[in-house]
Amino acid sequence: MGRHAGPAHEPAQDGSAPDVVRLDARVFGVVQGVGFRYWTAGTAEELGLSGEVSNLADGSVSVAAEGPEPQVRKLLDWLGSDRTPGRVERVESGFSAARGTFRGFRAH
Repeated sequence: MGRHAGPAHEPAQDGSAPDVVRLDARVFGVVQGVGFRYWTAGTAEELGLSGEVSNLADGSVSVAAEGPEPQVRKLLDWLGSDRTPGRVERVESGFSAARGTFRGFRAH
């Protein structure tokens, strides 16, 4: 998986820079022990996002990602798609203002 070489944002419809947002998501299903965190981190990096992905004790995966809203929405779409490793049953998610606390994207 390579890094996104171009700009990490897309212009908004009116030509201005898009809003920077935070996605907090929880992914349920068969998502641990299948490379899900690795592929999520790679996809987020390709989209130019910062954040983290981690396994939770109940078998779900937590994803926090920040960046331009169009790119963050692409990650959310990917999380719920059939392109992820394992089997996603559902994704619970919410958006808020970015906090700017992440440097890069890491899986842990």
